[in-house]
Amino acid sequence: MGAAVALPTRLLPTGSLLAASAAEQVNLGIVGCGWRGGDLRKIFEKLPGVKIAGLCDVDRELVDKLGQESPQAKRWTDLRQMFDSPDIDAVAIATCNHWHCLAAIWAMQAGKHVYVEKPLGHTQWEGEQVINASANYQRICQVGTQQRSDPMQAEIKHFLHEDKAIGDLESVRVNRFGVRESIGRRAQPLVPPSSVDYNLWLGPAQEMPIFRDKLHYDWHWDWNTGSGEMGNWGVHVLDDVRNNVFLDSIAAPNSITAAGGRFAWNDAGNTPNVHFAVLDAGGIPVVVTLSNLPIDQLPSITARPKSGYIAYCSEGRLEGQRGKAAAFDVDGKLIKKFKGDGGNGHHQQNFIDAVRDNKPELLVAPAQVGHDTTTWCNLINIASRVPHSSGEAADSILAPAIGTESAATIFEQIGTIVTANAAANAVEQLQLGPTLHYDTGHGDTGHGDTAHGRFVGRQSDYANRLLRRNYRTPFDVPEV
Repeated sequence: MGAAVALPTRLLPTGSLLAASAAEQVNLGIVGCGWRGGDLRKIFEKLPGVKIAGLCDVDRELVDKLGQESPQAKRWTDLRQMFDSPDIDAVAIATCNHWHCLAAIWAMQAGKHVYVEKPLGHTQWEGEQVINASANYQRICQVGTQQRSDPMQAEIKHFLHEDKAIGDLESVRVNRFGVRESIGRRAQPLVPPSSVDYNLWLGPAQEMPIFRDKLHYDWHWDWNTGSGEMGNWGVHVLDDVRNNVFLDSIAAPNSITAAGGRFAWNDAGNTPNVHFAVLDAGGIPVVVTLSNLPIDQLPSITARPKSGYIAYCSEGRLEGQRGKAAAFDVDGKLIKKFKGDGGNGHHQQNFIDAVRDNKPELLVAPAQVGHDTTTWCNLINIASRVPHSSGEAADSILAPAIGTESAATIFEQIGTIVTANAAANAVEQLQLGPTLHYDTGHGDTGHGDTAHGRFVGRQSDYANRLLRRNYRTPFDVPEV
């Protein structure tokens, strides 16, 4: 890989840029001035001792629009210039997914502390480099999975693991059912707005014609710049599962079998709008279901909560979602409700506290934790992209009981969604790919390959190629 664009890299001595005083002002820069960058500006600006000192986006119109809300902030269109500014102590990165890791690494190389939005890595390899950068440059790095900082999460963990109020964990279901619209398909490639520095917008991504209708936001649904709904919303729910149900003990599933596709819309997107996966998480079966197509007129679909998870235990179940949760006994009687606030505000304050005290151990979602959750999303996405092959016993893959249903029953429901929204024969495209085995480094895979953090066994060569991407010079993610 080539070297990164030259930056005034300052390998700072041990210690924070800031004095270890709660009264010290933190000068924060926002990188990415779209809707999430705007949200972060509002949240951070309300925190005591935080000043929004800089705004940066490759789209000058977005910078100027957000600048009206923070007129004291300096404005940039090139993040490298912001990172080089002595007036910035820390940055919050809310760019497209493909920029998350390179921006975070460059910022830490320049001596800045980093709050970076989820998912951490557009690929596995680059997420690992962010972890290395945080350690090597001794910078605080928090990942924006803010639901971890919701106070109710501690209550849920105590309920499940200390009280063991509903017994032992047996299986998990993860849902993301949220309707989205087609992103369109143009006859001619989109011409980026004149306000955008398109070379910087692309950054590490490959230069390819764009046939969707909008440049901003809809980059989520293109593998070149986004991670699909699995990395957009799925990452939040999977993070709750890792945090509350598995207490972060499962860095990655041991095996992944997935199906997915883009149905009904015939648009320019290429990430799945329907997704299904069966995972082995340390011996616990986990089924992940996702749909951006309507389900309200399909009473057979068991999708409660629509965006959340269900931990099935020997004496009941817990249903969790953003800001609330509920536990039921085996007869379906409500045992307990949990009320939260989603974590926004708490999570950003946690980052600021760690920066002020120069204590990375205070972080709720440090780079390693954010990377591990992103791993689940990345592996599911990879499993849906690996070519199908014969010889896989689908009946055994779909046999696990997920609560009162089998994985096979849930897979059939996903097929019902496709049939109801697309052509009658479209469901034939919803086929399970091969079971991929991933060496998590936590035991013998049984496949004679001990390369930690890589796929082993059948179809591993193809899958491993998707763990890393080719970068567009001079925006190579550096090996740290």
